[in-house]
Amino acid sequence: MRKIILGIVIALVVFVAFKYYNEQKEDKIVLQESSLLIQEQIKNVGKLVVTEGHFSEVFNYNNSKEIFGQYFTSDKKALVVVNADVTIAYDLSKIEFKVDQATKTLTILSIPEAEIKLSPDLEYYDVQADYFNPFQAKDYNDIKHTIKKSLMKKLEASGLKENAKNRLISELSKFYILTNSLGWTLKYNETPINNPEKFKF
Repeated sequence: MRKIILGIVIALVVFVAFKYYNEQKEDKIVLQESSLLIQEQIKNVGKLVVTEGHFSEVFNYNNSKEIFGQYFTSDKKALVVVNADVTIAYDLSKIEFKVDQATKTLTILSIPEAEIKLSPDLEYYDVQADYFNPFQAKDYNDIKHTIKKSLMKKLEASGLKENAKNRLISELSKFYILTNSLGWTLKYNETPINNPEKFKF
């Protein structure tokens, strides 16, 4: 009788140990699958988020040069029509992240800065200059520099940068949806993200 009871106890211990081992193995496989799925999703989201805009402006360029003190000056001027395309992009392939399988945590370490590209097309009209004060390469460079500064101010005052940021948050929210559905925690700057709006830049 003792042998039978001992046999049953041993069989139960072996069964429980086997079941525990299988469950642990299953958890590990699921955890690895989740980790691979998260990394694959990050690769899928790794694209450029682009916001585009267009600006048109007219500039009057004037330059006076004193020839004989204040008594005689030589003027040059031009009317410059500007049509500029602007793009604001976030290259999400440059996101730095860390996947911790043990704590089931995806930590976004850094998000790339916005890449701003201005492509102004300048057309010159009513260009007037004389022998004493001709148009030179420096004038055209000064005009381009002044126009780019003006366009950057217009860009800051427009809603394009905010729109680009909103589109970025929309893309990053995919990480939140994925980690949340898998029972993982999403962190950015060591702060747990409970909703996509908590991304602060």
